[in-house]
Amino acid sequence: MTSTLLPALRGEQIAHTPVWFMRQAGRSLPEYRELRAGTAMLDACRTPDLVSEITLQPVRRHGVDAAIFFSDIVVPLQAAGVDVEIVPGTGPVIANPIRSRADVEALAELEPDQIPDIAESIGRIVEELAGQTPLIGFAGAPFTLASYLIEGGPSKNHEKTKSLMAADPETFSLLLSKLARISSTFLDVQLGAGASAFQLFDSWAGYLSRRDYEAHVLEHSSAVFESLRHHEVPSIHFGVQTGELLTSMSRAGSTAVGVDFRVDLTDASTRVQPGQPLQGNLDPALLFAPWEALAPRIEEIVRQGLEHEAGFVFNLGHGVLPDTDPEVPGRIVAEVHRVSAEILSARG
Repeated sequence: MTSTLLPALRGEQIAHTPVWFMRQAGRSLPEYRELRAGTAMLDACRTPDLVSEITLQPVRRHGVDAAIFFSDIVVPLQAAGVDVEIVPGTGPVIANPIRSRADVEALAELEPDQIPDIAESIGRIVEELAGQTPLIGFAGAPFTLASYLIEGGPSKNHEKTKSLMAADPETFSLLLSKLARISSTFLDVQLGAGASAFQLFDSWAGYLSRRDYEAHVLEHSSAVFESLRHHEVPSIHFGVQTGELLTSMSRAGSTAVGVDFRVDLTDASTRVQPGQPLQGNLDPALLFAPWEALAPRIEEIVRQGLEHEAGFVFNLGHGVLPDTDPEVPGRIVAEVHRVSAEILSARG
């Protein structure tokens, strides 16, 4: 491959820093909006023609160093039989939220033969990428999936989730164990079909204290990484507002750790495991700033990232916002490549 992503995640020498963006495929691109018109999100995620094209759109437009599989965090839940709908303007809504141990016991496992479309989509994408650009697989972490199932949808406080966690830790653990297997199966199919790396997203982990994360969540996220170790591909662990959890999350078993925009990379480098690469962490809101204000921030992050000698991948500290000018991400890619190549060349 010509991409520097996989070598960077392995801590190898590279000519320039690789770049990709969370949510690079989707709402900010006019070609995406045109293609998705009239198709529900979950239908789009289960249609190989659409998934392939949407995944490839930002690779063509931005020149990023990796494709990220276009999907949604609740796709494996839907595939396992959960009645879920993505409501525009709201997000995933669960028809029958989990309220009891019986509800957890009734949650079905996910089998590979339930998601042949996922394998087909991955195969098509990998063929189109023609060995030049790696494809990153995608899945939600057990805690984040559990929060959707318990709350019934997005939540500002996660009160039902935390209540179940505190009041009935055995049931909560049973739920996360099942969800770890569901996420593992979803990723295993992607990796088996040709994805070159994967990222586990724990969108809501930042709402937990470190004590609760370590007591109730860490072992289940670790189980996902452990179950996929035989694929021998790089992995990334990312959560939002998880600066206080980085040390704990870094112990889950991922190759690299994603850092959100609230934590300087210099600080993050002291919180992860020795030799563990970092990914991050430009604030996505700054993509709305004039270039003369944005460019110095890009260079600052590149310099901080390259000081972390274990390896560094440039990304945002969360996903591309819907109203982002679609020309800006590509300009960032070129700037990161330029600045990092100069720094690395000067080092010899």
